Amino acid sequence: MSQGVVLFHTTSSALRAEKILQKAGLDVKLIPTPRELSSDCGIALRFEQHDRELVESHLIRAGMECEVHLLNSSG
Repeated sequence: MSQGVVLFHTTSSALRAEKILQKAGLDVKLIPTPRELSSDCGIALRFEQHDRELVESHLIRAGMECEVHLLNSSG
């Protein structure tokens, strides 16, 4: 299944977003930021691609500054 990641400027933002999304019942996990993506923070939040709209809406509603990226699934 395809996944996406959310990038943050600070570690505290990543931790806050994880709590927000888990409370909303979404399956998310903190991971090291993938090398192909740049970020001010070394932590990213992984999610299932089919949850993208929910992830974005919860983070926007919470006023989080972040970038959402979809990862290419390799073979």
